[in-house]
Amino acid sequence: MGANTVASCSLAIVAFMAASFLATVAVVAASVPAVYVFGDSLADVGNNNHLLTLLKADFSHNGMDYPGGKATGRFSNGKNSADFLAEKLGLASSPPYLALSSSSSANYANGVNFASGGSGVSNATNKDQCITFDKQIQYYSVVYASLARSLGQDQAASHLARSIFAITIGSNDIIHYAKSSAAAKLRNPSQQFVDSLIQSLKGQLQSLYNLGARKVVFLGVGPVGCTPSLRELSSTKDCGAEANAMAVQYNKAAEAVLSGMSAQHPDLHYALFDSSAALLRYIDQPAAYGFAEVKAACCGLGDLHAKIACTPISHYCSNRSDHVFWDFYHPTEATAQKLSSTAFDGSPPFIFPINIRQLSEI
Repeated sequence: MGANTVASCSLAIVAFMAASFLATVAVVAASVPAVYVFGDSLADVGNNNHLLTLLKADFSHNGMDYPGGKATGRFSNGKNSADFLAEKLGLASSPPYLALSSSSSANYANGVNFASGGSGVSNATNKDQCITFDKQIQYYSVVYASLARSLGQDQAASHLARSIFAITIGSNDIIHYAKSSAAAKLRNPSQQFVDSLIQSLKGQLQSLYNLGARKVVFLGVGPVGCTPSLRELSSTKDCGAEANAMAVQYNKAAEAVLSGMSAQHPDLHYALFDSSAALLRYIDQPAAYGFAEVKAACCGLGDLHAKIACTPISHYCSNRSDHVFWDFYHPTEATAQKLSSTAFDGSPPFIFPINIRQLSEI
């Protein structure tokens, strides 16, 4: 076989693979018209830019690896989980609600992001500093009514039933509990605290179902005890066992809620990502997943770069992709990308009962 023939065959194979990939993306995008995002700083794409709050990320060194190299309000050096989810679905990232709501010509049919840095399941978590989960749902009810008016009730219901509702919430509640005093914990034992979160979460998820959510992606709480901020509190710099145990309890209980809801509502489908189990793999076996630093933050000041947040005066690492954590709480873009890939195409025990790709195709 001649060199030209081999080259032609190689080009043909590459073209076929590219066409197959684009066709797959097109099919997924066609089945999911939009993503509606709820949650905290792990998914905030700029809502907190519009709030009078200390919980902001609209300054360097945040965003240094984001297209354009500028801070957008994402608590990351680059893209976050909401961005990668949209990317996997062949969609543009859903814009922040507070940016859209100020426009008279806002198009909510392309998706909306309500996530707000600092928010939790409980309205008491970072009170008055963020958009609470309940408030996010309230904002979404405004979007729901707008879609019903612009598309018609039946068309809006069909549109929302095919859309993905992505939720990442609970980390801040558990972190606040872990940092509370011994006396406070004595008054409210950890299991009791998690139970109260789940009771609230159950009502919140039911509210979203009542407002048209039929495909739910729930990103569980990660091993927050391993964040640089909580490690720094330990003399040994080990992961905080209490916070990690609470994350496991919370994720299991959230799965039970979603399982019960899907049994009650046969048209509700969900994919729950066990962020705790998935991220612990990187922390326990960093080299196997391309990481070199699992304890210290890439950007910050002080011990483990966890005394001071990532600000313009903070130091930052030269190779962000080999760090699990960007700042004292949040993952790097590299970590978020790997986790998103597992959630999208992975299998139990990390994503169940189905993965996001399977959910999108229903």
